[in-house]
Amino acid sequence: MSYVVEAGASRSRRARRRRALITLGVVALMLFFAFWYAYSYYQDSNSPRATASPTCTSTATSTAKTPSQITVNVYNATDRSGLAAKTASDVRKRGFKVSAVSNDPLQKDVTVAAEVRYGTTGTSSAKLVMALVKGSKAIKDSRADSSVDLVLGAKFKALTAAPKATTATTPTNRAC
Repeated sequence: MSYVVEAGASRSRRARRRRALITLGVVALMLFFAFWYAYSYYQDSNSPRATASPTCTSTATSTAKTPSQITVNVYNATDRSGLAAKTASDVRKRGFKVSAVSNDPLQKDVTVAAEVRYGTTGTSSAKLVMALVKGSKAIKDSRADSSVDLVLGAKFKALTAAPKATTATTPTNRAC
């Protein structure tokens, strides 16, 4: 008995099956490496980085903020017309970058001289802006950028003299 082989039907079927298996294998490898790469980033972000040789020293970095590096939004929370514009002009003269000049977007009743609103990254900037207004109150909010809002209140009279740049030191490496 002889087997009848159809001309090329089984050969093309095997070739298609082989191509499909190779394609699936390549896709599976790509997915594996993509998940492995993502997992390595996830794992690195959750664990503290180990140093090569632990020492018992601490180093500090200094971050000096100058007025030209700080973006200030000047807002008026009073009934006095033009207060924010005049104060923004004075803030610019002291070297700060002024972004927005308007009425208070939160429409709060500010009873102190001024409120200085800032986010986590604007802490050192807020200290310089607070020095501009005597009796100002610091209010930390959830903003992501380092801009600072100067909200002028009912007791605001005028700006004080421009402060000098302060140096904030933060420990960066402490191992024992």
